[in-house]
Amino acid sequence: MTEVATQPLSADRPERAAVDTIELAVAGMTCGGCAGRVTKALESVPGVASAAVDHTAGHAAVTGSAETESLIAAVTGAGYQAQPWVGGPAPAVETAPKPKPALKAPLEGAATLDFAIDGMTCASCVYRVEKALRAVPGVTDATVNLATQRARVEWRAGASDETAPGEAALVGAVEAAGYGARRAEPTVDVEAEERAHAAALRRDLIVLGAAIALTLPLVAQMVLPFVGVDVMLPPLVQFALATPVQFWAGWRFYKAAWPALKARTGNMDLLVALGTSAAYGLSAVLTLAMGAEMLSAGAAELYFEASAAVITLVLLGRVLETRAKRKTSAAIRALMQLRPETARVERDGKVVEVALDELRAGDVTVIRPGERVPADGGILSGDSQADESMLTGESMPVDKHPGDQVTGGSINGAGLLRVAVTAVGAESMLAKIIDLVQSAQASKPPVQRLVDRISAIFVPVVVAIALITFVTWLALGAELSTALLNAVAVLVIACPCALGLATPTALMTGTGMAARRGILIKDAEALERARDLTTVVLDKTGTLTRGRPALREILQVEGTGDRELLELAAAAQQGSEHPLARAVLERAEADGLTLAPVQDFEALTGRGIAARVGDRRLRIGSRRLMAETGVETGALESRAEDLERQGLSVIWIAELGEPARLLGAMALGDTIKPGAKEAVAGLHRLGIETVLLTGDNRRVAEAVATELGIDRVLAEVLPGDKAAEVQRLRAEGKGVAMVGDGVNDAPALAAADIGIAMGDGSDVAMHTAGVTLMRGDPRLVVEAVALSRKTYSKIRQNLFWAFIYNTIGVPLAAIGLLSPVIAGAAMALSSVSVVTNSLALRRYDPRRVLEE
Repeated sequence: MTEVATQPLSADRPERAAVDTIELAVAGMTCGGCAGRVTKALESVPGVASAAVDHTAGHAAVTGSAETESLIAAVTGAGYQAQPWVGGPAPAVETAPKPKPALKAPLEGAATLDFAIDGMTCASCVYRVEKALRAVPGVTDATVNLATQRARVEWRAGASDETAPGEAALVGAVEAAGYGARRAEPTVDVEAEERAHAAALRRDLIVLGAAIALTLPLVAQMVLPFVGVDVMLPPLVQFALATPVQFWAGWRFYKAAWPALKARTGNMDLLVALGTSAAYGLSAVLTLAMGAEMLSAGAAELYFEASAAVITLVLLGRVLETRAKRKTSAAIRALMQLRPETARVERDGKVVEVALDELRAGDVTVIRPGERVPADGGILSGDSQADESMLTGESMPVDKHPGDQVTGGSINGAGLLRVAVTAVGAESMLAKIIDLVQSAQASKPPVQRLVDRISAIFVPVVVAIALITFVTWLALGAELSTALLNAVAVLVIACPCALGLATPTALMTGTGMAARRGILIKDAEALERARDLTTVVLDKTGTLTRGRPALREILQVEGTGDRELLELAAAAQQGSEHPLARAVLERAEADGLTLAPVQDFEALTGRGIAARVGDRRLRIGSRRLMAETGVETGALESRAEDLERQGLSVIWIAELGEPARLLGAMALGDTIKPGAKEAVAGLHRLGIETVLLTGDNRRVAEAVATELGIDRVLAEVLPGDKAAEVQRLRAEGKGVAMVGDGVNDAPALAAADIGIAMGDGSDVAMHTAGVTLMRGDPRLVVEAVALSRKTYSKIRQNLFWAFIYNTIGVPLAAIGLLSPVIAGAAMALSSVSVVTNSLALRRYDPRRVLEE
C-alpha cells in the first residue's frame, strides 16, 4: 500500500543514537532479584552510564565506555555467566525445577526458593533463621518475613550439584536453629489454607478461653479489695488454677524456648517462659513449704496471678495479632483466588473440562459469560468485555474483540469467547504479579538493618538487665519476692515481637493496597527512596500522551463544510498505513461517515498524495505540494502557523480545476492522556518538581509542558542520553523518579533513584523499574508516590512505637514501677498496636491527593 507523504509528525522516538551500547547474553537469571543483582554489578564497573537487564530474555544492555571483558567479569563475579550478545533469540536460561517430594533433591540451576518457617515469634527469631540460612555453603542471601512466616533463600545461580545447597541442608540449618521449615509451594490452595487457619484459630480460642476462665479468679482476689471486698483464695486452690495455665496454655512458650536454648540463643518465648516460671516457681515452693494451717487460711503472699495473667494476656495478644496479620495479607490471597480450578478446552472436536494444571500453551479454551479467564491468551472469536480490576485497578470493563489479549484471572463479560492460550503457570501475568508482590513483601527497607542489628542482641541484653535488676534490688535490701517480681516484669515487658512485625506488616498492607490499584512495587527500598523524592521526570510519548496522532482541528475555506472536507480527505487516504492517514480515517469512522471509493491514487514522494474521489481530483499534503499545484494557502496560513507552534502537523487539501482551489487543512497531533494534567498538579501538591524529558523538538515539548503545567523541559534528548540527563539531575542533589514506558526508557529508569514504568506490566517494565503501573494512567504516578510515602511513614511509626515500648517499659519495670501483670499486658498490646497501625493504612486513599 502507498503511504501518504506529509509533514512528519513529531514523535518521542527518534532514531537510535550513536552511543556506545554493549549487549550481553546473561545465563542463570531466574527472577527479578537476579536481574537486580546483575544490574548493580554492571553499574559498579567504571565507565558504565547505565545498565538495563531483562532476566526473562537473558539480556543486558549497557551504555557507557566500559570494556566488554570488564562487564563479563562483573557478571561472573555476581554468580552468573555472560557473553557478547550475537542477536537472534535469547539464549536458554536456567529455570527453577518443579518442586520435588524428596528432600535430598539438589536445587539445580535455581536461584531462589521459598520456605514456610514454623515457630518464629519475634524479631530475634527472624535474625536467627536468616543467620542459619546464610551460613549454609552456597547461599548468598536469605530474607525472613515474620508476618508471613516465610523465608526466601538465594544463592549463586548456575551452581553445580556439588556447590548448590541442597534442600535438606537448608531445612537442617533452620531446624538446628530451633525452628521448623518446609518448602513453600509456588501455588497455594487458598481455600485449604483458610480452613487450616480457621482450625488453628479455633484451637487457640479454646486454649485462650480456658486460660481466661482459670485466671479470672486469681486476678479477682487482687482487684476486689479495691472495692471493699477482701477475698483470698487458699494457696492450694491458687496452685490448682495456675498450674494448667502455666503448663498447658503456656506450653507453647516452653516448646519454642527450648530449641532456642539448645541453640544457645533466645527469643520472646524464652523471656515469657523465664518470667512466668520464676513467678510460678516461687509461689509453688512457698505453697509446698506451708503448713496445713497456713494452707487452709490462705495466709501467704503468692504470685500465681502474675504468672497466669501474663500468659493469658500474651495468648490474647497472639490471637489478636494473628487475626490482624491475616488482614495484612488479604490482598495477596485475593490475587491467588483469581486463579480458577478448571478450564474448558477444545479437544478432538469436543469441549472438555480439565484441571488448570493440565492446560498448555496452544490449547483453545472456551470461556462462557461470567467465567474467569483461565490463562493468558489471544481471542480467536467472540466479542465481550473483561473485568480486569483485580489485576490493573481499572474499574471499568475493557472491550475485547478477536485479536485482543486477555489475562488469566480476569472475568469475562456477556460474550462467549474462544481463546488460544499463550502462557500458563509461572509464565502467566497473574503469576508474575503475585511473585512480584511477594518479593516486595519479602524484601526489607534499609531502615530494617538497624532493627536486625538490635534483634541480634535483644534477648541476651534483656535477660542481663533482668539479672541486674534482681541482684540490685536484693543488694538494696529488698525482699526476695520484690526483687523477683521486678526482674519478671523486665522479662515480660520486652517486645521483640513488635520490632519484628513493625516493617513487614506495614509493607504487606501497603504493597497489597498498591497491587489492587494496579501499582506493583518491586521492593521495600523503593518505598524508602520515595520519602526523599524531589523531582519526577516524565517521558512524553506513551506517558503523558497517547503515543499516536489524532485529528485535532479542521480548517475550511468559505463554502466547504467540516463534514465534506473530512469525507474527501478520508476517502482519498483509504488503505494508507501512514500514522496521519490512519488518524483521519479513525475520525471519519468515529463520525459514522460513508466513504466513496478512491481512484487514481498516487504517492508524491516527500510532498503528499494525488487521488480522485468520484469526479473530484484531489491533492493532499504539504505547503510545497500546494505551491506546486498553484494553490494559495494565505486564507488559512495564520491559523495554521498557530497550530504548528503548538506542535501540531498541518496537512492541506486542494481540488484541481480551472483554477485549482484550496478546500481546507487539517491539524493532527498526539493527544494528551486523560488525567495527565491532574497528575502533574498532584505531584506539585506533594512538593515535587516535574520535568518533561523527551526526544521531540522543543516547540512541541514546550507546548505540552505549558498545557500540563510542567515546571521544566529537557527536549531533543537522544534515547542514549536520557540516562545521563537523569544522572545530571541526581548530581544536583535531587531525589529523582523517572517515569517511562519501561522498554525504550529502560536505561533512564535504571539511572533514577526510582524507576516507574508505565504500561501493561511487560517483563522488561517489571524488572527494570522499582515500580510498575499496570495501566497507562499518569494519575497512578501520583498514587504510587503518595502510597509509598504513606507506607514508609507507617513503618517509621511502627518502629518508633516498638522502640518506645522497650525504651520506656524496661527501665520502668527495672525500678519497680510496673507489676508483671501490667508489663505482660503492655507487651501484648505492643504487638497488637503495631499491626493495627499497619492495618490503618487500608483506610488511606491515595486518590485524595488528586482531588485536593
